[in-house]
Parts: sequence; structure tokens; C-alpha cells
Amino acid sequence: MTRARAGTDPVTPRAGADPASRPRLRPARLGVSDLLRVGASGLRVRPARAILSALGIAIGIATMVAVVGISASSRARLLNELDSLGTNLLTVTPGQTLFGKEATLPPESLGMVRRIGPVRAAAMTGNTSASVFRSDRIPTTHTGGLSVRAASLDLLSTLGTAVRRGAWLNAATARQRAVVLGAVAAGRLGADAPGDQVWIGGRWWTVVGLLDASPLAPEVDRAALVGFDAAAAYLGFDGNPTTVYTRSADDFVTDVREVLPRTVNPEHPEEVQVSRPSDALAARAAATGAFTNVLLGVGAVALLVGGVGVANTMVISVLERRREIGLRRSLGATRGNVRSQFLTESLLLSGLGGLCGCLLGTGVTAAYAAWRDLPSVIPVWAVAGGLGATLLVGTAAGIYPAMRAARMSPTLALST
Repeated sequence: MTRARAGTDPVTPRAGADPASRPRLRPARLGVSDLLRVGASGLRVRPARAILSALGIAIGIATMVAVVGISASSRARLLNELDSLGTNLLTVTPGQTLFGKEATLPPESLGMVRRIGPVRAAAMTGNTSASVFRSDRIPTTHTGGLSVRAASLDLLSTLGTAVRRGAWLNAATARQRAVVLGAVAAGRLGADAPGDQVWIGGRWWTVVGLLDASPLAPEVDRAALVGFDAAAAYLGFDGNPTTVYTRSADDFVTDVREVLPRTVNPEHPEEVQVSRPSDALAARAAATGAFTNVLLGVGAVALLVGGVGVANTMVISVLERRREIGLRRSLGATRGNVRSQFLTESLLLSGLGGLCGCLLGTGVTAAYAAWRDLPSVIPVWAVAGGLGATLLVGTAAGIYPAMRAARMSPTLALST
């Protein structure tokens, strides 16, 4: 309840006094604490309705915060992976000839690449026509998407790939029927320990090592790797490399990329393709961000639906509380007081939903990150933006009900 207060001490006007000399009365203004107390009283009267209305806001905000948080966590892992793997790896592969045929890289490609000053490490692999099988009883057409590649001995140090079990090829095993399986190849062949046998080119080969995943060289993951000498002796390999991997100084990656085609094949540099595998990881991070925008749109729709629910709740509240509005107006409350009361109530209702939504979205992000072994990243701007959107929705949803309540006539409100 509000009461009028005078600009000066209230006095009883004398009979016949000049009306202009009477003290002017000014309507009282509600303080912030008064507005919060009055606005919260309306929510406490109907708690079930308030909770259901706030739930719509909470779902929308939780969706937006969780989507941004999960996307940021996934992107953080990709960027951490990029930092650990490095962005200075370049791959050289054959392109096509002028007549559309598949080109080849010269056997001396690796040696020429190593002569480039900023190149710190280089290795190569070459495709063979053989296939790898778990048993000699499997039809040759069932390759399982696996290949057999000849590999130079410095391949793992160049790629930064670790040996999970066993050992990598050396000068001795590179001449024998010894094979190292990539991460995917080992799983598909059912090989889980050194000493297992696989069928390659009509002969049994001994598995000497199993590799960890190679994010920058997925073709290695799906390959059985043998030495160049063994590939030439047992598989009819012609010695031409299919892929040359180079590591160069970080500041000279672009320069090395420009000179690689002419270095590898001086006669036909146009038949050489050079790529940087780390660009694929960067593209994945960008694609994650684009997908996030789509999901944010879904969260925005949920937030809009929640705002409509708040507006509907407030309109119904105004209709049900006509007598309360009329009583307050008859006791001296101004239209501004009533308008502020219902607008504050709308803001409290949406703010409650927004706060719960931020907490729920943060919890979902943390749980997902723990489940997927991701770094838990929750951008501050996402939480701040969610709360800001909540206030905007609460204001928009409460303006019309507040104005409708303020326009009510005290006499008509009390008579209904």
C-alpha cells in the first residue's frame, strides 16, 4: 500500500485559505526493495504456476548455454590437439598428368625434400597392390578398406605417432616379412599383440607393432606398414613413394609449401599436390561452430516459447487480481506503481527461469565434458548472454500485462 506525502509538513488548511497556498501532494515512489517484495508476493501466491512458467525460460536458456558450452569444449580439444600435433606438417602426393592419368612421384623425392633448408624431418610411404587379411581363407575382394604401404623408418618421428604395443620397424625387420599395423587396421584384423600373424600377398607376415591413432595421417591408421626392402622383395613394389611427409620450421611453412612441387618434380611441378593436414582439424573446429549456430536457433525458439508462457501467465494474473489492483489504486497507488509492480513480477519470474537455466546448462556441459573426456569450457559471454536474454524476454512479456493493469479503473476493478 502506498500513501501520498507532501512536499512540506502536512497541515490542516484553514477555512477560506487560498487553494494555491495549500501544500502540494506528491505520490510516493516505491523503492527497489519495495518493488522486489511486492513483485515476489504475487509469485508466492501461485507457486505452481510460477514454476511452470519459469520452466519454459529455464529450458531455453539451458539449451543455449549447454550448446555453446559443449561446442566450446569440443573446439578446445581440437585446438589442444592441433597445438600438440603442430601445424608444420605438409604432405606431398601425386596429382594428375596433363592427359588425366594418375601421376607418380620420383623415387628420389625424399632425398630432394630433405635438402630444403627449413625442413626438419621427412618420411614417405608407398602404396602396394597387396591387401592384408586376418586369415588366408578370406576372399581377396573383402579388403575391409585396409591397404598395405611401404614405409620409411623415420615415418613415426615425422608424424609424431606413438607405438602402442611392440616396436617400430628397424633396419633388420624392414627387410623381413614384418608388419606394423595402424590403429584402425589392428582393430579390424583382430590383432592385439605383437607376434600375431596376418596374410599379405599370399604369405604370412608377423606383426611386430601396433600404433596409436595418427590424427594428421588417417591413411596410416588404415594401413599395414612394411619396410621398403620387404615390399620390393615380396610384394612387387616399384619403389615410387605415394606420400611424402615433411616437418618444417613454423615460420617457414608457407615458403616450404611453395617450393615443394618444384623440388619434388622439377620437370612437372603441376603434377604434385601439397596439403597441410592440420587444416582439416581447423575446418572441423569451424564446422563445429557452424553447427552450434543451428542449435542456438533451436534454443532461441525454446526461449521464445518460454517468453510467451510468461506473458500468458502475467495476463491471467492481472485478470485474476482485479480486486487487488482496485484496492491498491483506491488507497493511493498510482498507475506507475501498479505498472512497476507487474513488470517487476514478470522480470522476477523470467529471471528465476534464466538463473535455473544457466545452472542447468552449466551442469549439462560439465557432465558431457567429463563423459567424453573433454576440457570443460563454459564461455562467460554465454552465461551473461543467457541472463541478458532472460531480462529482455521478461521485459517484453511483462509490458502489456503491466500496462493493462495500470489502465484499470479502481471503481470498475473493485466492482468485478
